[in-house]
Amino acid sequence: MNENKTTAEGYSAAQKLPVRVVLENIRSGINVGAFFRSGDAFRIEALELCGYTANPPHRDILKSALGSSEYVPWRSHDSALAAIVSLQREGFKVAAIEQSPSSIALHDWKPAPGESWAFVFGNEVRGVESETIEQCDTTIEIPQFGAKQSLNVSVCGGILLWEAARKMQFPY
Repeated sequence: MNENKTTAEGYSAAQKLPVRVVLENIRSGINVGAFFRSGDAFRIEALELCGYTANPPHRDILKSALGSSEYVPWRSHDSALAAIVSLQREGFKVAAIEQSPSSIALHDWKPAPGESWAFVFGNEVRGVESETIEQCDTTIEIPQFGAKQSLNVSVCGGILLWEAARKMQFPY
């Protein structure tokens, strides 16, 4: 049995993984809902919904969030850049999750003890915008071995949050 399990009612008072998820122009409300569920699963601090990313109570979010959008905190921003600047002022390190020449492999990412991180996930087709990547502190990619070299954005989010929880030794 998982002794770290919480209830929906206890989520706000429970210790959180010091992580925020920034969603930049995500087309699919179903993907957004999947991020709410992953956010709940790894007990993150909040989601930052940016640009034209759907906000709750969008019906597609509700379909895949299975109620988690009712208690996982979220904020809406006009742009990912605005969210990132705000998060950096709050002391977060920010990583774009994207394949790029400057990215580091997820297995090489080493968060320091006590750090708080925000992870930026981009549009399902275009990825994270280049101006957004430039504002980030680093870029991380998940190594892939298939022909497509492409994961669904919400699947990528689940993998990234699992690795963050593992490397940040959560729960403490």
